[in-house]
Amino acid sequence: MAKSARYSLSSCNSKYLTVPQNRTSFRGSRINGAFEAQSCTESFSSSIINNYLDGTQGGAVDKAPPSGMRFRDSKRKVDYVLAYHYRKCLARHPPDVASPKPTHRSASLALVSNGRTEKGCAEPQQQDGGQRVPQEQPGPPGIEVIELGPLDALEEKKRLQREEYERNLLEAGLEIEKDPENKSQGLSFVRIHAPWQVLSREAELLKIKMPTKKMYEITEEVGILKTLNEIWCKLTEPLQPQVPQQENTNMKSLSYPFSREKIYLYNIKDKDTFFDNATRSRIVREILKRTSTKARNNMGIGTLIANNVYDAAYPLHDGEYEGQNDDMNERKLLYREWARYGAFYKFQPIDLIRKYFGEKIGLYFAWLGLYTEFLIPSSVVGIIVFLYGCITIESDIPSKEMCDQRNAFTMCPLCDKFCDYWNLSSACATAQASHLFDNPATVFFSIFMALWATMFLEQWKRLQMRLSYFWDLTGLEEEEEHPRPEYETKLLEKKLKNKSITTENSNENEKEKLTWSDRIPGYAANFGLILFMIMLTFSAVFGVIAYRITTAAALSFSTNETTRSNVRVTVTATAVIINLVVILILDEIYGAVAKWLTEIEVPKTEKAFEERLILKAFLLKFVNSYAPIFYVAFFKGRFVGRPGHYVYVFDGYRMEECAPGGCLMELCIQLSIIMLGKQLIQNNLFEIGIPKLKKLFRKLKDERTEPKETDTNQSKDPQQWDLDYALEPFTGLTPEYMEMIIQFGFVTLFVASFPLAPLFALLNNIIEVRLDAKKFVTELRRPDTAREKDIGIWYNILSGIGKLSVIINAFVIAITSDFIPRLMYQYAYSQNGTMHGFINHTLSYFNVSHLKAGTQPENSPFAQDVLFCRFKDYREPPWSQNQYEFSKQYWAVLSARLAFVILFQNLVMFLSVLVDWMIPDIPKDISEQIKKEKTVLVDFFLKEEHEKLKLIESFIARDKQKHKSGTKGKRIRAASSCQFNRSQKGSFASFSSQHTEV
Repeated sequence: MAKSARYSLSSCNSKYLTVPQNRTSFRGSRINGAFEAQSCTESFSSSIINNYLDGTQGGAVDKAPPSGMRFRDSKRKVDYVLAYHYRKCLARHPPDVASPKPTHRSASLALVSNGRTEKGCAEPQQQDGGQRVPQEQPGPPGIEVIELGPLDALEEKKRLQREEYERNLLEAGLEIEKDPENKSQGLSFVRIHAPWQVLSREAELLKIKMPTKKMYEITEEVGILKTLNEIWCKLTEPLQPQVPQQENTNMKSLSYPFSREKIYLYNIKDKDTFFDNATRSRIVREILKRTSTKARNNMGIGTLIANNVYDAAYPLHDGEYEGQNDDMNERKLLYREWARYGAFYKFQPIDLIRKYFGEKIGLYFAWLGLYTEFLIPSSVVGIIVFLYGCITIESDIPSKEMCDQRNAFTMCPLCDKFCDYWNLSSACATAQASHLFDNPATVFFSIFMALWATMFLEQWKRLQMRLSYFWDLTGLEEEEEHPRPEYETKLLEKKLKNKSITTENSNENEKEKLTWSDRIPGYAANFGLILFMIMLTFSAVFGVIAYRITTAAALSFSTNETTRSNVRVTVTATAVIINLVVILILDEIYGAVAKWLTEIEVPKTEKAFEERLILKAFLLKFVNSYAPIFYVAFFKGRFVGRPGHYVYVFDGYRMEECAPGGCLMELCIQLSIIMLGKQLIQNNLFEIGIPKLKKLFRKLKDERTEPKETDTNQSKDPQQWDLDYALEPFTGLTPEYMEMIIQFGFVTLFVASFPLAPLFALLNNIIEVRLDAKKFVTELRRPDTAREKDIGIWYNILSGIGKLSVIINAFVIAITSDFIPRLMYQYAYSQNGTMHGFINHTLSYFNVSHLKAGTQPENSPFAQDVLFCRFKDYREPPWSQNQYEFSKQYWAVLSARLAFVILFQNLVMFLSVLVDWMIPDIPKDISEQIKKEKTVLVDFFLKEEHEKLKLIESFIARDKQKHKSGTKGKRIRAASSCQFNRSQKGSFASFSSQHTEV
């Protein structure tokens, strides 16, 4: 019936629907999983036998079970839910059939009568006058014709697609329960249950590993390692989450891909609980993805959701996460022991997370937990480095010289005309603050962080392998993914286009696919737009530079002495805040642009789509987050020029210089504010606020669109599918990984300028773990479980950042800090091997009479007394033949800087490779257990096959014995009868012989 209606609507561009005027409920039912068609005017009951729920018959509309996790029969689990909005047309316009008014030739009619739908197009007949009028509609009398507007026709088309799709799901073996549509428009749910036959069939196809009857012992650590492990377990016992653990942790179930032929291998106590909820929903999702309809470009549930046929498809949470009832479920347990801020001190129940959300999300939280643990030692070392700077600040000779007013270093003006000569001792506070981060311990900390990054990645590989073993992912094969609906649509368009130009010589057997030539427009758009976005980021940085230069010049004109003295602090603070705001705005824009660019590339699978999206988003966000920091670290103050020959921009504005203590302090301020701002605003406030706003907006939208009608069949208490529909849909782990990867860059790339970065990252992550946990448990719909054996492309990005951090920190120490100039002075130029005289050594002389006309300070009280002013650079003095040229010290220091970069980079890389070599990727005990598992598996199979063979032989032997005994009985009976016959013949013979003898 639905098939006929679909053909009539699609082929004839339906505008009218005819229904009986007596408004009777017509049902088309099937014995095993019936399907009924509902017109857009009536609310037909779901008359279903076996699979569907009859919404009108006795007892069917009773209140659902309290759990909200089963069908109304309280037996079958709800494994998946489809949600959709329906709308029934209310306007009726019976056309005058006898009217000569012409109608469109494309009008079609779907007749609904006695549960059947007939297809037919209204064929116009030509009258004498040449006018065409529609033919009288076929069918029984008493039919009312309803005119379908554009919205109603679209709604009817969606309804027919839903009916066909659900019928195909029934044919796939699934069982369905639907809500009756009792309102003119509203939200309805389709609940899906997978019976054992479907679960076992799909588990075999998907090669899902399931536990067998065999248990084997895990080899324990011996010696000092076992003792240390026991001590650690006792110390951390209060930190362990109170979740159910395996009774015997030294035993592990042997797992094997499910097979119906070898079902005797598995420990199946109850077929309803053998597959857990996550596995059941994963199996149903696979069926939903590959089940399609005959509509064009319809390749599964993804396409139907994209075309708004369905609104959502999701598995259910395991009940409420908080409440007064004592029923404990996994969701409530996760909330109590993991997803609350009050549980911040506890370890994560990784196994329970994996069981509830799947391996992919379990690996993310395991990685996040290990990263947070590794931040503890780096934070401690960073605090020690910072405290070392605080303790040695009083004994730092260059800081003392700069703060000593008796030295009287008269510095050249910071700007033209309006800035006066100034004393270097006025920058004492800046010099002391710079020493907190610019000291010899910083070099040690940079080497330590480079090795820390390598050890973190190595330890993650080991933990990942351990989890893969215990989660039965070691032999996980790459599953063949279904093509994305967008890819199938593009491929279908290509086939239709090529069909018109195919020649007889074309190879029709060759499987078509999208080639690089089909993707050239997408690739070109990607290249052009990514380049444009990077230039936009540089333009934003340049705009902030222009703001700093012009604002500094404007504040220098001020008559207020306090304003003029705090120009540098004011400009730096406001510029960093502007940078932060620009970064946050561009981050959101770049995320949307990266997704759009990936979509126009049309990747074939979801995995390819995710990897390309990650690369684009990371590239754009990396440039956006670090471009201002790169400018301060490596470019600011490098192209200023010198007194009398400054570099000017914007028609008379001088390029900005570094502070007297160097640019490292400003780099520290820039890094700390951007890092803390992103973590506080983007990672926390946005993560908390935006989902709540989306939820509120969706709720208001639903309340506004749905009429206030009472649904008699709806229970007062909302069911679990209602509660889950109100939650935010899960959109993937890319945003979660991305914010942590950017934070990892802040911790490693510029750690030489900000040793406290690991500490702030640690404090953020303690909150981030619980924030993400709460979001997954309470604010998001339950994600579809996905089996992954690693974190994918994120590991390569982490490894790349770790290697890049070595190079960047080498340049920060060599170029941005004063470490190399101090080292060179102490061992090459100092007369007594100390740092005394270092400040005087780094300052060059300039004759004030060589200043250009119009740039001298106006109304300066010191103009008559100053003959020479000082500026920070290695240049020849004015009395030299090569005045103001770079001195020999400049070239010597530059050579030392470059030599340090090469030495530091090679040393740290060598140590990183050494650490990588010393730490095996696979723990020794795990590699032994994997070998043991293979041996145990072979022995178990041989034993089971041997027992099976013995059983078969015993049956055969018993059967043979029965057969032999039966044959023997037959022979005895035959022999006895034969003997009886013989005895009779013998008696007669003897009698006759005797008689003859007589």
